[in-house]
Amino acid sequence: MVISATPSKGKKPKGPRPKHVPQRTCIACRSSNAKRGFIRLVRTQEGKVEIDSTGKKAGRGAYLCSVSECWKKGLEKKSVENALKITIDLETRQHLKEFGEALPERSAVEVE
Repeated sequence: MVISATPSKGKKPKGPRPKHVPQRTCIACRSSNAKRGFIRLVRTQEGKVEIDSTGKKAGRGAYLCSVSECWKKGLEKKSVENALKITIDLETRQHLKEFGEALPERSAVEVE
């Protein structure tokens, strides 16, 4: 009698199921990563654009990388306005620009 060490076909391996990690895309550089790696901008029902640190505010959202280069590119090329389908006023644009400038520059490790 021969006993096989390999499992028979059709049986799934036992163990915990891997947790689903939501993926999002940066609207400036188009890189895809886990949702937690990005900063979310949201257009509220009042028509304002806000930075959503929790990622759960109600409204139309868009994601940017947490590096200043993507924030600068997203605001200059109007990627943020196109994604949120709104025209951003000067005061809000300045606030977003200042927030983006406070973020770190893209490191050599992230580029690889």
